[in-house]
Amino acid sequence: MQDVTELTIYQNALKLLKPIYKLANLLPNSEFDLRSQLLRSAKSIAPNIAEGFAKKRSQNEFKRFLLVALGSSDEVITHLRTVKIIGFSSIKDETCDMLIKYYKIESKQINRFIATIISNNPKSEI
Repeated sequence: MQDVTELTIYQNALKLLKPIYKLANLLPNSEFDLRSQLLRSAKSIAPNIAEGFAKKRSQNEFKRFLLVALGSSDEVITHLRTVKIIGFSSIKDETCDMLIKYYKIESKQINRFIATIISNNPKSEI
């Protein structure tokens, strides 16, 4: 693998940005903080994967950035759950559920990728 764009987890993180932006733009202006945190965490996944990939010669560094990306993906899920619990009239529960499902898949794929790195280099630490 020569380029980060070949990684499915990277591709998916970028693909999920458009629906997250659509949802975030439906939040009322009074929810600026929630919108900001939702977008910030969603936008940080792909760059962290890319930065880790750039440092892939150091498996520990690569894993560290993948763990940050995993944390951001899980953070998006929590923000989406918050949106659903608050219940905004402009946002359907089904939209949140669909995005939660996709981000759970993303988190699982990142987790599997980390496990693969560990199994290929059992002496490395997280």
